[in-house]
Amino acid sequence: MSIKKCLTIAGSDCSGGAGIQADLKTFSAHGCYGASVITSVVAENTSGVISMFHIPVEEVEKQLDAVFQDIEIDAVKLGMLPTAEIIEAVAKKLIEYLPQYIVCDPVLEATSGDALSDGNTIQAYIEHIFPLATLITPNIPEAEAFTGMMISSTSDMKAAAEALYSLGTTAVLVKGGHLEKGHATDILYDGKDFSSIKVMRVDSQNTHGTGCTLSSAITANLAQGFALGGAVFSAKDYVTEAISGSFTVGKGQSPVNHFYEMWKKIKRST
Repeated sequence: MSIKKCLTIAGSDCSGGAGIQADLKTFSAHGCYGASVITSVVAENTSGVISMFHIPVEEVEKQLDAVFQDIEIDAVKLGMLPTAEIIEAVAKKLIEYLPQYIVCDPVLEATSGDALSDGNTIQAYIEHIFPLATLITPNIPEAEAFTGMMISSTSDMKAAAEALYSLGTTAVLVKGGHLEKGHATDILYDGKDFSSIKVMRVDSQNTHGTGCTLSSAITANLAQGFALGGAVFSAKDYVTEAISGSFTVGKGQSPVNHFYEMWKKIKRST
């Protein structure tokens, strides 16, 4: 039996809702084998970030070598890359090993609003990561940070997507969850066409790790052979269902339920 293999390069969320933990759960939920390279150990929970310990660059490089030299990786997801030095090291290894698909979620802050990167990462992402990426998936605050634009409408999202595409990436997904009430609209741009991905917003506070989950679902879908548009649309549906099927964990913003399909089967059998 052949199984697709995905790698996440990101930070560790000890509460299990975001980062490496969310990515591995998402890969498994999509029938993929997940490997991981940890860039930062983040002491966080559903209420916020307490502390961060960034992994030394040399250890990040050794983790990357350990995975790529042994496992044939079909797709890579990039999450929290907290320093310019780590970004440059990851980019060099990606150029060395040349995975087919690279989905970059340029994480600058947690769902709680706590910063997850230092002040030098924006330019490093632009110079070293975006030109390698199959897709980048910034939310509105991240898109504003990378472009210097103010985004308050879907027209602004499209303009930001064009500006981000001009930085050298293959495609851009600007996530609109911060923008409007009622519906959540994302804009996908591949350099030629715009696609609007509009779903009804789920009335829930259980949104911890949604960005990580979306980008890792897209990664898994690409590994499974989906075209880009199909990978994104399917991932968006998955996240919506994962929010709808979530349950309360902790005292703050609970995570999504990555295995909602399995939970449905368990409930039906009891």
